[in-house]
Amino acid sequence: MTGSPAIPAAPAIPPDPLDTVTTPRLVLRAWEPTDLDRLTEIWAQREVWEFPLHRGLTAEETARWLERQLARQQEPVEPMLRAACDRSTGTLLGFIGLSVPTFLPEILPAVEVGWRLEPHWWGRGLATEGARAMVAYGFDQLGLGRIWSIYEPENAPSGRVMDKLGMHLERETTHPELGVPLRVLVIDRPAAGDHTRT
Repeated sequence: MTGSPAIPAAPAIPPDPLDTVTTPRLVLRAWEPTDLDRLTEIWAQREVWEFPLHRGLTAEETARWLERQLARQQEPVEPMLRAACDRSTGTLLGFIGLSVPTFLPEILPAVEVGWRLEPHWWGRGLATEGARAMVAYGFDQLGLGRIWSIYEPENAPSGRVMDKLGMHLERETTHPELGVPLRVLVIDRPAAGDHTRT
């Protein structure tokens, strides 16, 4: 009598050495306590958190958000969001980076690429530029085999960024807490010798 077939182990989420990632126009770096004032300005704008909150964050909410990022950086056991800064001036624009989408258990274990930028900087291709760099970082430095991204269908600009990254629809689902529809897209690690990097 043979035993049941072994269940393959879930892929491990790798730790993030928190390397600074640069692009032609951006520096994606670890968070600093001195980011709070500028971040409070950005996160207060409704457009930044339109999806899913339909409002900006209060100063207290922003302080707690930054505290969580700083605490996670002390022992970065999983991929991290990075402060996205204008390369020429150092101005903080928001975030671009990788994270574990714990709000959507049905796809875990998974790593998501995401972004939130101040509206003043929208429409310049910065989200695409930074997300493309973080996807490459996830594949090349962290050894990920697949990277996910998730958006509400009403948030068409985010969907366009995902298209530009070369992501494809993996499933449509519903946010387990908010009840809103979600589209879940993925991009797989390029095969060896495939240099058509996104």
